Amino acid sequence: MPARTRPSHAVVEERRQAILRYVADHGETRIDTLARHFGVSLMTMHRDLDHLAGRHLLRKERGRAVAFPALTMETATRFRENSSLAAKNALCAAVADRIKPGSTVLMDDSTTLFPLVPALAELDQIHVVTNSVGLAQRLGSAPGAAVTLLGGRYRGDFNSCTGPAVTRALSRIHADLALMSATAILEGRLFHPLNDYVEVKLAMLASAEQALLLVDHAKFGKTATYAYGTVADYHAVIADTGTPAAELEAIRDLGVPVETVAPEEPSS
Repeated sequence: MPARTRPSHAVVEERRQAILRYVADHGETRIDTLARHFGVSLMTMHRDLDHLAGRHLLRKERGRAVAFPALTMETATRFRENSSLAAKNALCAAVADRIKPGSTVLMDDSTTLFPLVPALAELDQIHVVTNSVGLAQRLGSAPGAAVTLLGGRYRGDFNSCTGPAVTRALSRIHADLALMSATAILEGRLFHPLNDYVEVKLAMLASAEQALLLVDHAKFGKTATYAYGTVADYHAVIADTGTPAAELEAIRDLGVPVETVAPEEPSS
């Protein structure tokens, strides 16, 4: 009998993200139930949960996996960074060639934008302005990129800065392009659970000649505490093919062009 092939890192990470979503949806779940649901051994499930717990993505208790509160999961960077990763890669690939050498680009703290870093690193004389510490760190070694990190109130869970210092700095900047995402979209309306981040997004929109909104399908059909306008504030929306047709139609009804891209399936 041939040796059994180990799944790739991408496949394992995809399973772990699915486990995280399942636990988040149920609040807490018995570990043996998770093993049966995902068709893996109890040992493999314990290994997956140990990995997720080690990244502070869930709590592993006696015989159970327990989710963190919903607001924390919606906003904290550690939850967002590896969610819908194939879709985020496709979204970033779709806009990479729209960023021109010599331009000034505003980027918010959305982890959706992290896969853009390799493309930005290849451009000459690009100036990136961001409130995201994570993006600034990733771009720090790019030889042709100048990075301005907007300092203000640092929020550790989001690894980014907000507050009046950030919005004041943005009022003095004129950018060629703003690249942003959203936490929740319903029928073309935009929402975020924290008002501080709403203020930063609005300030970025006001400081840029053009703005593109990159959003994966998981953000659609949802709301949060603070509404802050519609997709009509952007020149185009880039979404993935998993986005509900009704949500795409609502965006088009607002007169905004929509481009859909197909994520690549992880190789086994």
